Amino acid sequence: MISQFTHLISGRHQINRLISAILFLLISPFAFSQADFPKQKPITFIVATGPGSSTDSMARLVAAKLNENLGWNVVVENKLGASGNIACVYVKRSNPDGYSVLVHSVSFAINPSIYKNAGYDAIADFEPVALGASSPNVIGLNVALPVNNLKELVAYGKKEKLSYASSGIGTTTHLTIERFKNMTNSDFVHAPYQPAQAVGATVAGHTQISSTSMPPTVQFIKAGKLKALAVTSASRSSALPDVPTMAEQGFPEFDDTTWFGFWVASKTPSEIVNKLNAEINRAIETKDVKEKLTGLGLDTKSLSPNEFKQYLKSEVPKWAKSVKESGATAD
Repeated sequence: MISQFTHLISGRHQINRLISAILFLLISPFAFSQADFPKQKPITFIVATGPGSSTDSMARLVAAKLNENLGWNVVVENKLGASGNIACVYVKRSNPDGYSVLVHSVSFAINPSIYKNAGYDAIADFEPVALGASSPNVIGLNVALPVNNLKELVAYGKKEKLSYASSGIGTTTHLTIERFKNMTNSDFVHAPYQPAQAVGATVAGHTQISSTSMPPTVQFIKAGKLKALAVTSASRSSALPDVPTMAEQGFPEFDDTTWFGFWVASKTPSEIVNKLNAEINRAIETKDVKEKLTGLGLDTKSLSPNEFKQYLKSEVPKWAKSVKESGATAD
């Protein structure tokens, strides 16, 4: 009886040891991967826009700095389609290990409202990593237009038929003007362009007004080929310090920016998210990277993952409301 009891106890101990060993084998590689991140394989920045775009430029600057300063192996892959939705779905479905990082613009927050099925939830399907850079949009005019401020633009638009070029349907550049139109009972005709072509359309006189992000616009303003009427942010831009905000001209409801950020798949361990956040923020604030971003008209602001998440929770409903009011749709 005693020997049988001893054998039973011993058997249970062996089973417990076996279970412990299995759990260790299951858990330890994941724990090791977190501690060793990112030495196991290259990190891929999945860029939702094409080469040469502001999103792409920022991604490549940060990737190069991470490779240079830390010896990380960061590669950039442009995955185009459906205004960035293809890239979002790709990263959403990737392993939650930090090796696939989405790099996208404010369209990330807008697309779930403007598409019937964007394929992702901006809050639930991702872990926010870092807000990379941002810039106000610029309301510009053809230099021949006899208008010097927003109220004069509204008055002039009551007498003459005016059209405006934006960076595309559902972009912040489009939605800002649509809100402004509704607020002032104006009737500007929308002419969507690719971002790089929108400002050129106004410079050439194909439209009288442009609503575009800062990077493609600053050079035309400084060259005297485009009249800058207002920036859409709450405060003036360091790139165009002499251009007043919309709020300064009597429209305090506007604080619209084009911003760019980094995300990983939902359920990526917080240790990895925090490590990516710290190093991306450090790279962006490096003097040479910051200077290059400033040269593109972009300002930087280092946020923690939680701060970026809270920012997204305000941006997603804000733009959803704008999309609904404008009636804009990409389908």
